Amino acid sequence: MTDPYPEGMTAASDPAPLRVVLFEDSVLLREGLVRLFDEAGYVTAGAWGDADDVVDRVREARADVAILDVRLPPAFRDEGIRAALAVRAALPPVGILVLSQYVEGVYARELLAGGEGGVGYLLKDRVTSLDEFTDAVRRVRERGTVLDPLVVQGLLSARPDPLSTLTPRERDVLTLMAEGRSNASIAERLFIGVGAVEKNISAIFAKLGLEESGTEHRRVLAVLAFLQHP
Repeated sequence: MTDPYPEGMTAASDPAPLRVVLFEDSVLLREGLVRLFDEAGYVTAGAWGDADDVVDRVREARADVAILDVRLPPAFRDEGIRAALAVRAALPPVGILVLSQYVEGVYARELLAGGEGGVGYLLKDRVTSLDEFTDAVRRVRERGTVLDPLVVQGLLSARPDPLSTLTPRERDVLTLMAEGRSNASIAERLFIGVGAVEKNISAIFAKLGLEESGTEHRRVLAVLAFLQHP
């Protein structure tokens, strides 16, 4: 695969603070997010109100994470999600975080379809906490998968349950995995030990037929199975 960054440097090897680019048509939200990134110690390498020439912009900005509104000019339909998919195809090292006004399951599934991680889908009106939002950006940068809990609920309520072999506890664990939470965070939420979380995750992998190929990769595939049944 051709290195998208010149002179042999990838996003992962850049020692500078995390670099983000933002594609958001609302001036108020765009400026607010830029201030939020400044407070978090991130570098806003670019902020635009449309997704024109998105791949070139992200490449020239040497971005670690691209944050995009789902609906951007000119038609305000799916320009942002198409731009996100274009960046993901052309610049695989770049994390993708999509912001949306509504739960749009088709878009969330499109982002997750590759199974590689490094993607997130959050609802705009829930981006209220500096710590939570910057943590989501960091997790996407680290190849994690971050989904707003309401996105997870919306996807699940719209389709039959495909995972009938899972126990209630395994379902709870997998739901929190779908939100992008670590094993320690899951343990804290469910008031169980980390060892118990690991045992449940191993059972989930086994029941879904996910063979050993790297724990993080299997976590993404497990979440995909949770959201996209055959």
